[in-house]
Amino acid sequence: MNGFELEPVTLAGRHVTLEPLTLAHVPQLWEAGSFPEIWRFMPFQPGSESEVQVLVEQALELADAGQMMAFAQRSNADDRVVGSTSYLNPDPGYRRVEIGATWLTPAAQRTGINTEAKHLLLEHAFEQLDCIRVEFKTDARNARSRAALERIGATAEGTLRHHMIMPDGHLRDSTYFSILRTEWPDVRAALEELMSRG
Repeated sequence: MNGFELEPVTLAGRHVTLEPLTLAHVPQLWEAGSFPEIWRFMPFQPGSESEVQVLVEQALELADAGQMMAFAQRSNADDRVVGSTSYLNPDPGYRRVEIGATWLTPAAQRTGINTEAKHLLLEHAFEQLDCIRVEFKTDARNARSRAALERIGATAEGTLRHHMIMPDGHLRDSTYFSILRTEWPDVRAALEELMSRG
């Protein structure tokens, strides 16, 4: 395969289903996202349902341009939207994509949903999109996010200093991680082991 296009797809697991983001998700996204602590390290910090709608509209515009594919994360246990995640910055020529803009409502954190969602996204990227590289970036201050990426076998590649201006004016340093196609079998095994522990 000589590249790929991001197209709407539903990725279903045991605990979470990732479904293409639509405006119909906005009310449940706001319900799930109305906790300020979720947004501490994010470059966007919605404070109302209308602001969530603007974010979704922007994501849909980027999706139409082939620059993003955003998903609602739906908990299979109660059929509620508990967060969002995305494919970002696709580069078909070099067969790479980023997984990011990921957040979960506090009640869904540390439940295994994030681990399974990463498994679904990585599996689709490497096995259907034929990627040779998947990237992640996180606020350098976000120790929990960095530890989670290291736990699944992502490699830290370095930090871009003053990479973003945050809504509060903070100059964010972003730490980049990656997983390569050659590493995917070991990463998949690590993810499956984590998921087997619940």
